[in-house]
Amino acid sequence: MSATEASAEITAESSPIAVPGPRSAPGAAPPRVPLVHRAAAELVGTGILVAVVAGSGIQATRLSKDVGLQLLANSTATVFGLGILILLLGPVSGAHFNPAVTLAEWWNARRGGAGVTGREVAVYLPAQVVGAIGGAILADAMFGEPLVKWSTHDRSTGHLLLGEVVATAGLILLIFGLARTGRLRFAPVAVASYIGAAYWFTSSTSFANPAVTIGRAFTDTFAGIAPGSVPGFIGAQLAGAVVGLALVTLVFGRTGIAVAAATAAAGGE
Repeated sequence: MSATEASAEITAESSPIAVPGPRSAPGAAPPRVPLVHRAAAELVGTGILVAVVAGSGIQATRLSKDVGLQLLANSTATVFGLGILILLLGPVSGAHFNPAVTLAEWWNARRGGAGVTGREVAVYLPAQVVGAIGGAILADAMFGEPLVKWSTHDRSTGHLLLGEVVATAGLILLIFGLARTGRLRFAPVAVASYIGAAYWFTSSTSFANPAVTIGRAFTDTFAGIAPGSVPGFIGAQLAGAVVGLALVTLVFGRTGIAVAAATAAAGGE
């Protein structure tokens, strides 16, 4: 048994989103769950996430003219919504809701660790993108906005792209770090808390998700992003995912720390 496999099995005993077997990566799906159900979970979860982000943004701008309060309302709703979605759908699909996370898991699997297969990637990514677009349209519909209206919110400046690199790198470091140390049971709180914090400490307000970025281009509201800014954001997010994976290796090593840390966590918490 490899170190990653041992860590996964230890984590599976106590984590609400990690699952049994040698292929349990950061939230990877149980082999017993059919791929069609996992795809549905990714579609629905990403859709609800974008509906939360876009809908709370619309509501915030209608309730207050203060941009700070608008961002506070938007980030608070996102924190609670994301945490609940991870808790609910993690046991089904792993609750990626994010192509950057899915691709990072696929790369981890190619390097001999746990993760998703190429076939699963080919199913997850379209489900996430379709779900994100549907979530934006749903949010617009709930608030009487045009169902599809391209955002005019330009986000193409360099410092915003740097913010996306930082936000995504931190997210990947967090998720895979939790997996390496046997603490995936904390993912619903930890991931949601990180995204909430990153709303405020990154210049881009932490999209950190290519699917969500695409979905938010479909709504010309507080949470929107102009279509012309989407390619740059996605490029920055993918670059951040690479940086995040490099940081995971730098901080935790490839396999050695995982078993020791997971064993300590299982015995001491």
